[in-house]
Amino acid sequence: MKVLSSKKREKVVIYIDGSNFYKYLKNKEINFPKGVKFDFNKFISFLIGERKLISKRYYIGIARNIDNSEDSKRIVSGQQKFLSKIENEGFVIKRGRIMYDDGKIREKGTDIKIAVDLVIGAVNNIYDTVILVSSDTDLIPAMNYVKYRKKKIEYVGFSHAPSLGMQKHSDFSILLRPDDINKFKKE
Repeated sequence: MKVLSSKKREKVVIYIDGSNFYKYLKNKEINFPKGVKFDFNKFISFLIGERKLISKRYYIGIARNIDNSEDSKRIVSGQQKFLSKIENEGFVIKRGRIMYDDGKIREKGTDIKIAVDLVIGAVNNIYDTVILVSSDTDLIPAMNYVKYRKKKIEYVGFSHAPSLGMQKHSDFSILLRPDDINKFKKE
């Protein structure tokens, strides 16, 4: 006789703040080699373990060719190639904007998209746990609401620059060290 398990698998979503993640990945403390590809699927498997993955989302400001220079063309082309690749690997791409303001580049709209998805996912019972790969403390109010809805939050950051605010408002945190990151080099 087959016995049915009453224990359901935990539903997990992963939200990656692309610009935030890339900035830390390129930091001299991590020193991820230029030209080496990051294996997002291996990274996702590491984060979810035996749990059930419901959605994996990548939030990013979209680069634009504002001056028609070779550098701008290369940046836009590289970003589009990367996004197509991870979209083909099952990521939902959530696009924000890049604002060019007197030589300063600012990303707009991605944090609010993450915050909205955190709240909607909690309200609609899409997940039991959200894994948040971002050190942006602007997300703390949405995180607090997620916890109010009795959902769990796992913060993924970097050991050389942890966000104490994100850790404080999470149920669990993973701080990646350079040797952890090296496990996700794509061969």
